[in-house]
Amino acid sequence: MNPTSGPRSAGALLLCRAEPPAVRPSAQLLREQLLLAPAGAGWSVLVPEGKPWLHGGERVEQVVDGWATALAVPAAGRPVVALWWDRDRAGVTLAAGFRRTVGYTWLADGTPVGEDEAMRTFAARLALDPVLDVQALQPLTEPEPDADARARLVGVVAVLARAGLALPTGIVPGESAERLRSAALARGAEQLEGAGRRDAVRAEPEMTEGAPGPYPRGPGARVRGGAQLLVGVPLLLWGVARRSGGWAAAGALLVAHGALGLAHDRLRES
Repeated sequence: MNPTSGPRSAGALLLCRAEPPAVRPSAQLLREQLLLAPAGAGWSVLVPEGKPWLHGGERVEQVVDGWATALAVPAAGRPVVALWWDRDRAGVTLAAGFRRTVGYTWLADGTPVGEDEAMRTFAARLALDPVLDVQALQPLTEPEPDADARARLVGVVAVLARAGLALPTGIVPGESAERLRSAALARGAEQLEGAGRRDAVRAEPEMTEGAPGPYPRGPGARVRGGAQLLVGVPLLLWGVARRSGGWAAAGALLVAHGALGLAHDRLRES
C-alpha cells in the first residue's frame, strides 16, 4: 500500500451479494454519493465518494461497517462485504442479516492482526467451500513479508471470485477514491444520488410473502419491519450521540426500511 499520508490514502468498496436492482433501493437510502455496478453473477459493487472520511474526519473502517450493516439487514440472506483501507491498516468486514459483523484487519505492511476464527466465520457465512476456499483464505492470516495490506485485500477478492465475484476492470482495492470512481464511471456505473423514501417505495414492484426484495408482504414482512425498527432506532441514537455519520446513516436506513416495509405491507392490503 502506498505510504501516503492524510485521509486521501483511505478508501473502500462495498461488495453486495445481490444484483444491482436489489441493491439500489437500500443504497439510495444511505443518501451518499455512490456508484453502483454489476460485479459478476449475483454480485454488485458500490464505490463511495468517501466524504465521511475524506472531509468529515471519520475513520473509514467505522463508516463502512455501518453502511455494510445497514445494507445487509433489510435484505436478510444477502451478505455485504466491505473492503476498506487507510494509510495505517486495511481490512474486510462481512455483514449478513441481523448477525454481528465479522472482520479481519492487516497493518499497512500486511502483518495480520485478526483472529483465524474470523476468517472461518467469514467463509461460512458466505457459503464458501469449507475446504478449498478456507484453505485459500488461510495464507491471508499468516505472516508474509512480500504481501502488504493491499495484496491481502486483492487476495480476498481472488477467493470471492470462486463464488462468482468479478469486479469491473480498474476497480482494485487500495486505489484512491478518485481512481476507483473514474474506473467505475468508465465502465458505465450508475450514479446513485440518494433518492428520497418515496422514490424508493415507488421503485419496488408488487411483492408477496416470501418474495425477494426489501419490501415483501405478509406476516414475515411485518416481523422484519418491526425488527428493523428495533435495531435501527437505538443504532441511530448511538451514532448521533457519538457523531458517527456512518452508524447514524445505518440506523436511519434501518428505521426507514422498517417503517417503509410496514407501510408498504399495509398499503398493499388496503
